[in-house]
Amino acid sequence: MELLKLTVKPWSSCLLLGLLFIFAFLASLSHAEIHYHEFVIEARPVKRLCRTHSTVTVNGQFPGPTLQVRNGDTLVIRAINRARYNVTLHWHGVRQTRNPWADGPEYVTQCPIQPGRSYTYRFTIEDQEGTLWWHAHSRWLRATVYGALIVYPRMGSPYPFPMPKKEIPILIGEWWDRDPMDVLRQALFTGGAPNISDALTINGQPGDLYRCSSKETVRFPVEAGETILLRIINSAMNQEHFFGVANHKLTVVGVDTSYTKPFSTSVIMIAPGQTTNVLLTADQPPARYYMAAHAYNTANAAFDNTTTTAILEYKSAPFNGKKGKSRSSAPIFPILPGFNDTATATAFTARIKSLHQVQVPTVIDENLFFTVGLGLINCSNPNSPRCQGPNGTRFAASINNISFVFPRRNSLMQAYIQGQPGIFTTDFPPVPPIIFDYTGNVSRGLWQPRKRTKLYKLKFGSRVQIVFQDTSIVSVEDHPMHLHGHEFYVVGSGLGNFNPSTDTAKFNLIDPPRRNTIGTPPGGWVAVRFVAENPGIWLLHCHIDSHLTWGLAMAFLVENGVGKLQTVQPPPLDLPRC
Repeated sequence: MELLKLTVKPWSSCLLLGLLFIFAFLASLSHAEIHYHEFVIEARPVKRLCRTHSTVTVNGQFPGPTLQVRNGDTLVIRAINRARYNVTLHWHGVRQTRNPWADGPEYVTQCPIQPGRSYTYRFTIEDQEGTLWWHAHSRWLRATVYGALIVYPRMGSPYPFPMPKKEIPILIGEWWDRDPMDVLRQALFTGGAPNISDALTINGQPGDLYRCSSKETVRFPVEAGETILLRIINSAMNQEHFFGVANHKLTVVGVDTSYTKPFSTSVIMIAPGQTTNVLLTADQPPARYYMAAHAYNTANAAFDNTTTTAILEYKSAPFNGKKGKSRSSAPIFPILPGFNDTATATAFTARIKSLHQVQVPTVIDENLFFTVGLGLINCSNPNSPRCQGPNGTRFAASINNISFVFPRRNSLMQAYIQGQPGIFTTDFPPVPPIIFDYTGNVSRGLWQPRKRTKLYKLKFGSRVQIVFQDTSIVSVEDHPMHLHGHEFYVVGSGLGNFNPSTDTAKFNLIDPPRRNTIGTPPGGWVAVRFVAENPGIWLLHCHIDSHLTWGLAMAFLVENGVGKLQTVQPPPLDLPRC
């Protein structure tokens, strides 16, 4: 009888623990909310750099509204297009499980919302928390149509770091002193590089170092001794950035929707599309301190070499006593790396690790090698006004020598569901057509890509490895590659050409960071792994928008698996038509 008691007690404990876990899970689900929003996309007057422009905004705000939700919540966002351009919205980093219809890239998962029309995005945040963002995914509208998407843990789930006193979204952007769509149109006509931006911004404001901007410089008041969480988002169009706060250390605790092993740094490097969460403790003498961002430029090309600033202002900083002046001395400026400091950028990225050991695919079903970089299209008449690229050419960009062409008659996803032929093919090459010295002196005969609309097909559940290899065609460059519908583990990177026989052995398969956007080191490579367990068509592209315009993109077609939970949802009734 005693033996029976000994065997029953552990089972009872396990059963009790199991029931408690189920009740806790159900309780967390019961707290999930549905958030309803209306996004009115329309032009409003916005003044920057002494001039007022008719700027496309959301709800009259630039940047747009910050969305705050919890893991497990659902968003229902009705997008009403009152602008004069077609538009779509992308919820950057949201996996959109089985729901490509809410992903947003124009002509990929939907046709654009035409002027005077609307479309409702419906999606649920599933097992994700961290800093995400949303932006237009149609032409260059995202220059001004963007905002933060903050995903908090479920109710009752704490952060894996000390609770900050307050949280501040920091959105780094670019501002053109003209309509960004006109900048794009000019570049598309001439075939040359687009004009660089006229200012960088923090939360929509250029800061003290630009004309007519000091009054609107963003200020963040803090109490001495308190710790704050900065949720930093690079929403810029075409530029990586270094960011720092004068005299203050930043403790990195997360990237995208992944918590990381904490580490301290005086500066971060952040690429377009990426987010980084840092803790900052106000432990310096009470004063005013600049937070600043300027370019990290890796290409042999023109760039916006200005610096945007905001002010971290201690509430106890002494007044200077002059009427109309809030605080005493000028803000202290941070020391930022030089614009071409690849060593600092690479060292920072290498320090980012997942908080705990993670499950990385070790058996690979699809081993892909993608060369990524620029190219040039030769012109029959090099003196044409439409051939203003280098030596009378037109700029292009490609993956494995395929320069992606977005369809116009239908979106890829709608054509796939409808069985419409002639929109795309599924023969995207898994490796480049020719093996060459990718980062060496490349023959000019390899500089011209082919323009195609090609997809790569993946079976549901495929374990995928992609090595992104930068090339020296036109120029080496850091290309921030963003994958829609999935997240991936960054298992390795290096300079020069990838060598599978030696570099694979150095992969981090223990605690690599999980991301949705990662840059190729200039003149180097980066390797990622993921499981293709989200059916649908998902865009992969460089998040430098000039490169996306030139064709640095492709798309994966992840086939349905078995049963409803592995099958794409039916398209919504209000899905826009082309």
